[in-house]
Amino acid sequence: MDDPPPRHIKDHLPLLRRYALTLARNPHDAEDLVQEGLARAYAQRGKIGKVENVRGWLMAILHHTFISDWRRRQHPARQAVSLDEVADIATPPAQEHAVRLRQLQQAFLRLSADQREALHLVAIEGLSYQAAADVLDVPIGTLMSRLGRARAALRAMEAPVRPRGQAAESKHLKLVGGDDG
Repeated sequence: MDDPPPRHIKDHLPLLRRYALTLARNPHDAEDLVQEGLARAYAQRGKIGKVENVRGWLMAILHHTFISDWRRRQHPARQAVSLDEVADIATPPAQEHAVRLRQLQQAFLRLSADQREALHLVAIEGLSYQAAADVLDVPIGTLMSRLGRARAALRAMEAPVRPRGQAAESKHLKLVGGDDG
């Protein structure tokens, strides 16, 4: 029998930190975002007993906190973030798979914020389309469209540059949570 999902906020900290890093793209801003989101959740702590999906509720609070803060601070210089600030890698990777993972991380970070958020919630956090749409406060069709564009953009970044007329290889990037046919 499966264990019930965690109802305590502290049990959700790792996923909140991951999602905050996806949103903020900077470890320091991500920590600030988690703290602000938790403060807002604490202010609404009376609702937690009535919430069916605590994880979704917390992620929605985090998302809305990020959007509110972004709108308040809309300053172009704050949006430019070095990929090096996001990476936790201290030395360049030596193995091919580590290099490939770094390339994928960079491609993911080049996606638009809407696409990155949708892909993170579905592919990394494993939320259903409906749960992710609820977190982002968008219709499910909008979420699916963002996911489709994100996957297509990652596949396009994955495609090797080849001379005109040369046939494409059938090797594609496999993404979790969708039909990659």
